[in-house]
Amino acid sequence: MGTISTRVPDELEAELEAYLEDEKLDKSTAVRKLLSEGLEDWRREQALNQLAAGTVTFTKAAEIAGMSIWDFAQLAKQRDITWVADDHLDADLEAL
Repeated sequence: MGTISTRVPDELEAELEAYLEDEKLDKSTAVRKLLSEGLEDWRREQALNQLAAGTVTFTKAAEIAGMSIWDFAQLAKQRDITWVADDHLDADLEAL
């Protein structure tokens, strides 16, 4: 397991301390959890953006997001992103 060290503004450290108390976590566990959640959100946003731009198929976008195609379909629907495109339809249907 790698180690990451960083400096953070005082306000962010105070907010982290409040999070630690609320969640009853030690600092390392809390930072790993928050980093993991943040990267998960980032992957989903990247996948949605690429899908909306038409640069990836729906199936590939779900893979990038780390989600099942069904869960990703629900997320795309919530975000009002159209994912059916003529040039990707065959690949998406084949993957299903």
